[in-house]
Amino acid sequence: MRRTAIYASFAAALLFSACNSNTAETAETTETIAEAPITGEGETYNVVTEKSEVSWNGKKVTGEHSGNINLQSGELTVAGEQLTGGTLVMDMTSISNSDITSAEDKQKLEGHLKSDDFFGVENHPTAKFEITSAAPIAGAAAGEPNYTVTGNLTIKGKTNAVTFPATINMADGMVNAKADVTVDRTKYDIRYGSNSFFDNLGDKAINDEFTVAFDLTAQQ
Repeated sequence: MRRTAIYASFAAALLFSACNSNTAETAETTETIAEAPITGEGETYNVVTEKSEVSWNGKKVTGEHSGNINLQSGELTVAGEQLTGGTLVMDMTSISNSDITSAEDKQKLEGHLKSDDFFGVENHPTAKFEITSAAPIAGAAAGEPNYTVTGNLTIKGKTNAVTFPATINMADGMVNAKADVTVDRTKYDIRYGSNSFFDNLGDKAINDEFTVAFDLTAQQ
């Protein structure tokens, strides 16, 4: 039971809890939401889900866990040679772990992540990210981040703005976008195991911030 409890304590360190499409219009927001969303003028490139990947990583005092989330759909908008917008929808029912070798423990962790204790995928089956600003980075070296991207991230019915560097490459009717996004889970009311809200957690405390890595391929 102790091993299962330790795995469960990582659960809040996941990415993206789902935003129920039936409650999207009433989703709670915060003052940090990006203003004046871009409408995405330009040509639409559809994300090829089978060639794209979303992965997550969460840490605590004594270790970490990683896994994946399937993309349900997505598109990027390009005007000329510049990214101007985009939307990504993640399938939260697909949350998986990739580092636990025990099939039983892996299943327990994934089940707990999907439960109402954490992301409640039955009521929040998707998570969403909408780009509101994409600014090229002047003088970016080849292979290094060449855009600063800002957008609204909705997790478990709460929306906040996030900003992060991204590497965007365009060629032959294809767009490849890579980015590591740091998310503060407490802004989405995911407080389990957080030292910011609970005392004396010891080695059961997990970091408030977790990382989501995107590797997207999109085509016209």
